[in-house]
Amino acid sequence: MELLSTQKDFWNRTDARSKLREISLLRKEVNKFSSIEKLKEDLETMLTLVLDEEEILDHEILPLIKRGEKLFNEWEVERYLSGEYDALNAFVSFSSGAGGTDAQDWTQMLLKMYIRWAERHDFDVEILEEMSGDEAGIKSALLHVKGDFAYGLLKGEAGVHRLVRISPFDANKRRHTSFALVEVTPEIEDADVEINEKDLKIDIFRASGHGGQNVQKVETAVRIVHLPTGIKAECQNERSQLQNKIMAMKVLKSRLMLYEKKKREEKLREIKGVHKSAEWGNEIRSYVLQPYKMVKDHRIGVETGRVDDVLDGDLDEFIWAYLKSQKKTA
Repeated sequence: MELLSTQKDFWNRTDARSKLREISLLRKEVNKFSSIEKLKEDLETMLTLVLDEEEILDHEILPLIKRGEKLFNEWEVERYLSGEYDALNAFVSFSSGAGGTDAQDWTQMLLKMYIRWAERHDFDVEILEEMSGDEAGIKSALLHVKGDFAYGLLKGEAGVHRLVRISPFDANKRRHTSFALVEVTPEIEDADVEINEKDLKIDIFRASGHGGQNVQKVETAVRIVHLPTGIKAECQNERSQLQNKIMAMKVLKSRLMLYEKKKREEKLREIKGVHKSAEWGNEIRSYVLQPYKMVKDHRIGVETGRVDDVLDGDLDEFIWAYLKSQKKTA
């Protein structure tokens, strides 16, 4: 494939960009396998030393074992990422649900959690849209996660997330339950979706949340609503109205294409327009801080007491378990 990409007429091909992306993925695959192979050789050398010399080499061996386990788990999980859009970048949207100010604060906590997860995996991450809460936190946000298999890894995170804790906004220090909705869409380049301009409602407004002076003072933020489906997209992070409109249209087209795909597959309950409300009984995962500490995924039964680590972006245990469970039931 690399030889093919050096041919003079390569860029005349309609699939040139996708071929380059495939080459990049394959190269990373080969490099990852080589790393595991090298690590295996190092461990075998260590084992020989231990058996021959009867040395205690725990200090040297344990880091190698941990690194090997991490590499192998990552490589194994990628075997489950064979979906049509799994290798693509992802848009992750957040919406506060039942719980008032606590829910808005919880939504911001989730946003930070996924940013930390993305950074741990060396993904490029950018906040495209953020609407501040009335007193604290955020009402909604849109995250752009760029990197190989970003969508495949994050797609199982879509759903209602529930938090139980002593509310920092309650003077009586009572325990509150809050909900937030996470939705994940692949970034589909050149999405083949026909959109009638008459079906679009485009609003221009001043950005809220983070941003430079130009972003804050000028009406550059763009919100686009597809009236027939009610699907919307907005962007406020770019410096110009045109750039925000281009990104918002990209998000909208990706969401519409996914909508049509799932509609054809008769899975309307999974699409953005027909989602479960962010309230009691619909959560996919619970994060309990009081009266005990535990994070539990209700779909696959995985749970851990390492709540602080999870909220700091250590989500791989849940992401990998979900992907494996889906492969088993496929």
